[in-house]
Amino acid sequence: MPSVDITLDLSLDQCRSYYAGAVESIQTYTLDGRRVRFPARALHRLVSHDGVHGRFRLYFDGGGRFTAIVPL
Repeated sequence: MPSVDITLDLSLDQCRSYYAGAVESIQTYTLDGRRVRFPARALHRLVSHDGVHGRFRLYFDGGGRFTAIVPL
C-alpha cells in the first residue's frame, strides 16, 4: 500500500470548517515536496483541543485513493 508523510499544523478554527462541511478535502505537501489531497473527514478522529498538529502518514490503495491517516 503506497504511503506518504505530511506535516499538519491546523488551528481548532480551521478544523471546525472541516466539521461543518465547508471544506471537503485537505491539500498539503508531502515531506518530499509532492502535492497531495485527502478527504477532510479523515481528520475527525485526530482533532484535539487545539487543532491538529504533527506528522502523519497517509495511505492510499493501488488506484491512488486515500485509505487511512496515522500519526507518526
